[in-house]
Amino acid sequence: MSKARDVRRNALQALYQFDLGSADVPDVVRESLENSSGDDESHREGFTLAQQAWEVRTAADTAVAELTPDWPTYRQPVIDRNILRLAYYELTQGETPPKVVINEAVELAKEFSTEKSPMFINGVLDKMYKTQRTEQTDPLPDSISETQEQNELNQR
Repeated sequence: MSKARDVRRNALQALYQFDLGSADVPDVVRESLENSSGDDESHREGFTLAQQAWEVRTAADTAVAELTPDWPTYRQPVIDRNILRLAYYELTQGETPPKVVINEAVELAKEFSTEKSPMFINGVLDKMYKTQRTEQTDPLPDSISETQEQNELNQR
């Protein structure tokens, strides 16, 4: 098993505990990771990753809700919700290639969630990735206005 996967497993475990009400007792969550996969460094990195993902959970939940109107966050299994939060954080940070983030999220879903979860996770993250790519490649609204103004001037 790769170290990166161990870090993500630990992060997912911590996020799960945060989501169930342990966010205000980080030492308890940190201690629970001692028996998880990986070494002490994987435990520390996983806990840090979970804290970072937890900080942006509202943005993650909003982004997911826009893509899954029939499955609002509160209806999603806790594990799926937190896999999506973790993947959202990694996608928006840009340090890990998006295809790797999506693949790792699907693998976590296969390992820890329901039979249908990997397909759900893959579909949501694929839409999220495509939406981000579109937003990044579209010109800014101000640029569009400037281009339209320039075209109008050229036509006169």
